[in-house]
Amino acid sequence: MLAAPNTLALGPSFLNPEWLISTFGLIGILAIVFAESGLLIGFFLPGDSLLFTAGLLVADGTYLHQSLWLMCLLVSIAAVAGDQFGYLFGRRLGPTLFRRPDSRLFKQENLTRAQDFFGRYGARSIVLARFVPIVRTFTPIVAGASHMHYRTFLVYNVLGGTLWGCGVTVLGYFLGQVTFVKNNIELILIGIVVVSVLPIGVELLLGRRRRAQVQRRSDADV
Repeated sequence: MLAAPNTLALGPSFLNPEWLISTFGLIGILAIVFAESGLLIGFFLPGDSLLFTAGLLVADGTYLHQSLWLMCLLVSIAAVAGDQFGYLFGRRLGPTLFRRPDSRLFKQENLTRAQDFFGRYGARSIVLARFVPIVRTFTPIVAGASHMHYRTFLVYNVLGGTLWGCGVTVLGYFLGQVTFVKNNIELILIGIVVVSVLPIGVELLLGRRRRAQVQRRSDADV
């Protein structure tokens, strides 16, 4: 059995991937993947570390007894379905969302960040956003609000959902058979969290530099 991660290092205990899997099983994994992929309230859920841990536990035979191929198939379906819901939600309520005031579970800055990401990468953002926490929750909503062509969205959604769902789970499965990984699961999960949020940090830094450059040009023109 895998050593239990230190929940203090990874956040609240209810977001501990192994606790979530041991408590809610496969249904819990699929529900979280669906929610994080397209529900506004799902942005804080541990998608990457959850799938990686699921792969580890499938390899270890702990809590999860499904085959790897079945786990990957079901996770991919849940991820694609979540994005589909987000797209349809955004298409129907998009303009209203951009006028919605901030609350504990909703921040306009998250929606704006996804909008900037979508504007920069276009259709490719549906695939790329899968590997960026928070952005992956809001990007399909922005795509729907922007009335992205449905067939184009569907193709990129299936591609992105499959690459993310299968890729992270398979990575966890094979690394889960490495002794060092099994003995240092807490360190590995912390590393996944750091790598996951790194793109957001880089994007924020670049955005701050761009705004500073624009401000300097504006001051110089005055």
